[in-house]
Amino acid sequence: MFGYFYGILTFALLAIIINAIKILREYERGVIFQLGRFWKVKGPGLIIVIPVIQQMVRVGLRVIVMDVPTQDVISRDNVSVKVNAVVYFRVIDPEKAIIQVEKYLDAVSQLAQTTLRSVLGQHELDEMLSDRDSLNKDIQAILDRQTDAWGIKVSMVEIKHVDLDESMIRAIAAQAEAERQRRAKVIHATGEKQAATELVEAAKTLSVEPNAIQLRYLQTLTEIAGENSSTIVFPLDLIEKLKKATD
Repeated sequence: MFGYFYGILTFALLAIIINAIKILREYERGVIFQLGRFWKVKGPGLIIVIPVIQQMVRVGLRVIVMDVPTQDVISRDNVSVKVNAVVYFRVIDPEKAIIQVEKYLDAVSQLAQTTLRSVLGQHELDEMLSDRDSLNKDIQAILDRQTDAWGIKVSMVEIKHVDLDESMIRAIAAQAEAERQRRAKVIHATGEKQAATELVEAAKTLSVEPNAIQLRYLQTLTEIAGENSSTIVFPLDLIEKLKKATD
């Protein structure tokens, strides 16, 4: 009888000892509560947790990659878009992550969603499409500041997609085409202005030097003679001036 009792007692003690031994990996910490009160953070490696008296909550310290669900955002210029993002964060203070907030993963997710809508709603559509780096940094700074009390460090935020409806895509394409046409017209007008300026300068030079007009005319005749033209007309005044020049 006593042997049977000792056997049960030994088995119970062995079970308690096995249950008291915990092994934490390098990236894990154990938040220990003793009789309901926070005691200390242990790990990594082999630790002992006294059954009944102590309880342990495991906390991972690796970077967590969290997808932010697609959010409906209305930009400052009243354009409705769908935006999703990804948040990179990690626990740096296990005590705060367990004590200060319930389910810190859910808390970070909800905070990221509301912050994403709030920040992007303050910017126009063009900024969302062309200035993502700045927006990412703004969102990351806000999240990092607000999660600091939870012992969490937000290291990076990346906006993945900004989706527009078909009508808005067509409107943006039409706007881009109009902008290209405007630039082409400005370039053409600038060229015409420069050409007119050069012609005015040439006319001034020719008016000061009459012989220059004759030389220009001869150059033009040379160009005409190079073409398939059989008749060339010489002005009489030019012929007279050439005779005088040869006499």
